[in-house]
Amino acid sequence: MNLHEYQSKRLLADYGVPVPRGGVAFSPDEARSCALEIGGESWVVKAQVHSGGRGKAGGVKLCSSEDEVAAAAHALLGSELVTYQSGAKGLPVHAVLVEETYSIAREIYLSLLVDRSSARILFLASGEGGMDIETVAAASPEKILSCRVHPAAGFQPYQAREIGYALGLDAAQVGTLTRLMAAMYRLFVAKDLSQIEINPLIVTADGELLAVDAKIGVDDNALFAHPDLAGLRDASQEDARESAAREHGLSYVTLGGNIGCMVNGAGLAMATMDMVKLHGGEPANFLDVGGGATAEKVAEAFKLILSDSGVRAVLVNIFGGIVRCDLIAEGLIAAVREVQVGVPVVVRLEGTNAGEGRALLERSGLAIIAANELDEAARKAVEAAA
Repeated sequence: MNLHEYQSKRLLADYGVPVPRGGVAFSPDEARSCALEIGGESWVVKAQVHSGGRGKAGGVKLCSSEDEVAAAAHALLGSELVTYQSGAKGLPVHAVLVEETYSIAREIYLSLLVDRSSARILFLASGEGGMDIETVAAASPEKILSCRVHPAAGFQPYQAREIGYALGLDAAQVGTLTRLMAAMYRLFVAKDLSQIEINPLIVTADGELLAVDAKIGVDDNALFAHPDLAGLRDASQEDARESAAREHGLSYVTLGGNIGCMVNGAGLAMATMDMVKLHGGEPANFLDVGGGATAEKVAEAFKLILSDSGVRAVLVNIFGGIVRCDLIAEGLIAAVREVQVGVPVVVRLEGTNAGEGRALLERSGLAIIAANELDEAARKAVEAAA
């Protein structure tokens, strides 16, 4: 789960990371009040959406009067902001962040995430802040600095000093960076985060360090332990089908192809998608009904797949271990009868009660294409979607 910028900065500030003074607004009048409260002669108004590239898309506006702040908020609130990360439809803007502005001497990139290859928490930093870090990594990988935190020793100040001096900061700034990185690490561990990204971390004309933009990702699997963070979810920024799937306990990711996939188990789901692509097809989704799927859960999953207008065929690949194949078949039959299915459905059942499941499907009288092997099922699904 991702947080908005203003939510991320509140968390960072709570742990001691310096951020600009500002306030969130949900109306032009609130934005004007924020500017008056902050004071000064210029402000920045930033659309709050879960997407990068807001500046290039017109989602960040510099203002030199309270009237301009209100006008910028009026233009952004209620709009759909399209960025290179949002997709063609864009994301709705329901809030704006109003902040003071600073004279910027230089920009730094700093992030904290989980490095799966080493199973450790990893700091990344670069003196090329403000740019897409992917572009910097591709064009100038030597400009990316990193350090991994030992899980037993925890974050050590010398690691921050190494990065700070490599970035060309002076001694006082390195001291600030050390406290800042230690605060990020405490927050990351305490809240079970998956990512903290500060871009840019600016050095002001006065030599101070300040997190001007930030975003935080939270591990969905840890949300049960952090109800304060779970309450910050903004479903309007998420794919509607993915949100619906979460309510039914399903793992669903929209992918954009034309073959809907229903599988039990993440590994089997990935293998199924690989086989679809091997036969020249494109998966429309990743959907894992899990090991304890019920007939009702399967029916909801089936309806979820068919709600995608781009789906031209459905491939059901179930290995009956904990879940019985006859229960899967009952769910499929119920869903196909309930939903007006206008696309071919290819089903491969294997494992516990697979024979009973196939028999149920055959007796249903439904136009379901049966397959005995995964390769055969993927091929038939690709042919059916063509």
